[in-house]
Amino acid sequence: MTQGAPSQDPAAEGPLQGKIIAILAADGVEEIELTSPREAVEGAGATTHLISLKSGEIQSMKGDLEPQGRYPVDKTAEEVNVNEYDGLLLPGGTVNPDKLRLSPDAMRMVRAFYDEGKPIGAICHGPWSLSETGIAQGLRMTSWPSLRHELTLAGAEWVDEEVVTDQGVVTSRNPGDLPAFNRKIVEEFAEGDHSGRRK
Repeated sequence: MTQGAPSQDPAAEGPLQGKIIAILAADGVEEIELTSPREAVEGAGATTHLISLKSGEIQSMKGDLEPQGRYPVDKTAEEVNVNEYDGLLLPGGTVNPDKLRLSPDAMRMVRAFYDEGKPIGAICHGPWSLSETGIAQGLRMTSWPSLRHELTLAGAEWVDEEVVTDQGVVTSRNPGDLPAFNRKIVEEFAEGDHSGRRK
């Protein structure tokens, strides 16, 4: 590099440059399903905000049993203005989405992202929020296997594939699917508004 020349941030040229992605999670979120997609979208140039049910920090877990990291919350679901965001990420862990779906504010937020045409990525148990809010109806989706019955009852076409995209909603089954999931959420977040594809 020429002395005195400004340093180049590789993310500045990424496909998500200038976009802000909301990550909705609570205590019990699966560590790798929070950190890996977050790193992927930030590596593509996006800014991420961690949204939760209350301010402070959330505790991540490995397999619901082993505490991992603690992560600072940027905003609560009640405070979020969906129009300030370009996409939504819903990581899993069984405890995390179970807490989220009991929160009217969190579920209103999830539904608003969908209704405004924002792309959504949900992995493992994350799609629980999509059945709770009625978003799953009519979508081709995947998830952790134990959600298959609930998602089918909610009107989804459930398939056993590593990553599924329908109307800008990306779903995957488990942490082993993260490489495919991360690539696809970056692609969908880069495409932007999906309202024209939604019924």
